Amino acid sequence: MDTRRSEQAGGANHVGKAQVGSLAPGRVVGDGRYRLLAQFGVDERGDAHLWRARDGQLKRDVALTLLVGDPADPEAARLARRTLERATHASKFGHGGVARVLDVLALGSGITSSEGLLGVVVAEWTKGSDLVDLVAQRPVAPAAAARMVQALAEAVEQAHQNGLVLGLDHPQRLRLTPSGALKLAFPGPLPEATLRDDVKALGAVLYLLLTGRWALPGGPPAIPAAPMTPQNRIVPPRQLVPTVPAELSSLAVRTIEDGGNGGIRTSAAILRVLDQVAEEEERTQLIKAVGGEAAEPDGTIWTTKKPVKDVARRRKLALGVTVLVVATVIILAWGGLMLINVFQGDSKASGPSINVAAPPASSQQNGTQPPPSSSAPAPPPSPSVGAAVPPLSVAVYNPEGKGDNTGRAKFAIDGKAETEWRTEKYKQQFPTIKPGVGLLVAFENPINLSQVKVIGGTPGTKVEIRSATGKDPDLADTKVVGNGDLKDGETTIALAQPTQGEYFIVWITQLGDADGQFMTTIGDLSFLPAG
Repeated sequence: MDTRRSEQAGGANHVGKAQVGSLAPGRVVGDGRYRLLAQFGVDERGDAHLWRARDGQLKRDVALTLLVGDPADPEAARLARRTLERATHASKFGHGGVARVLDVLALGSGITSSEGLLGVVVAEWTKGSDLVDLVAQRPVAPAAAARMVQALAEAVEQAHQNGLVLGLDHPQRLRLTPSGALKLAFPGPLPEATLRDDVKALGAVLYLLLTGRWALPGGPPAIPAAPMTPQNRIVPPRQLVPTVPAELSSLAVRTIEDGGNGGIRTSAAILRVLDQVAEEEERTQLIKAVGGEAAEPDGTIWTTKKPVKDVARRRKLALGVTVLVVATVIILAWGGLMLINVFQGDSKASGPSINVAAPPASSQQNGTQPPPSSSAPAPPPSPSVGAAVPPLSVAVYNPEGKGDNTGRAKFAIDGKAETEWRTEKYKQQFPTIKPGVGLLVAFENPINLSQVKVIGGTPGTKVEIRSATGKDPDLADTKVVGNGDLKDGETTIALAQPTQGEYFIVWITQLGDADGQFMTTIGDLSFLPAG
């Protein structure tokens, strides 16, 4: 473990407890099952030490929250039991913003008193980067910060609806996933943590991303504390970083502080503000990109997606494409006029004429028409389909980051048109903001898909049906097998040919109109195999 990681971990070797000092890479805990690899933090408020470890039985990396303490201390043991109880309840909770709890070990049940531990919470390992490392480089761009916090806010909202406290009020418990979302990587809420603490933590995490400072008690030594005014109020992020939008700065402060009537008390309120701010910031950055103004000195435009560089080149490219399109239209128009002149000239030119035989008089008198030309192809017969196959699962698919309204994805396959999944509301049409968004469905067994029926879709929406080979594919690895435009009521999208597969994506490439903005709603999806 390197020196910087040791400092970020909170100085585990000088806490003054012998058992803490023995927590070192290579040690095995949990009845010989988990080998410690690297420490990622210490939540000193509950003597919770955060480690990455290797599960010797299942041969996979896991995240361990080690509750350190003296088994002979009844108060410490009581608090540890409360944390383990909460972690056990959290093991039944599933959300993309929270690492799944795999196991909970207690004294006499997975660990022994000789290990110097009061309990262990085992969770799946979260790939990505450390949040402290991220903010140590520089504050995060406002739009990106809003999107990062959004996944956490959605997790908090869903957990609170189920009566669960997540306990994400410590930055070293969080990690940034490769998709750009924050995730609670080390579950295990403190014994006295409340629902309000979760909400305040969202404001503190937002404050941290915007300023690089932590605004709640008990933060790690590696992160500076947020400055306070003479009136003992938190200095707003905008005063520290002038580029922070006023709405985002106010959101962070109003969420953290308890006093006053303007405070924010629920994650649902936070989500509403984050949506508005992120969309406005994306629009602003897009305007800057088109106009050639860079948000950073090196020419980088920060958005919630990948950085865009060399804005001048992009503007020249857009101008060149426009000129090419105009030239193509002119050429096509000129060619059409020339063809008209040619046909008109042929009708007046001298030379042998071609007599077209008239239909028999009897046919004209009886009003019957001649048989159709054999050269005209007959319309293809409608393919026969079987009964709809219900998907095993559904998830929002967004290869560039967090999906839209992930908690509502289940409504797209619940068989009820009145419940619906919807995208976020955008001020710019796809693909200006991003190439698209969609729903990825998985079936228990591969099906030979022939048609997809969309009920309650927003008119004007353009949809592609794509086949995939897994639950998290790159868009480039998927294949378009059908497409269509949604209309009022029910829309049937027939595939070019039946396609065998276990995973399919309903991919939206153009959104419908929503009062001057852009959004798509889907009431229900049906997947029909070839008959």
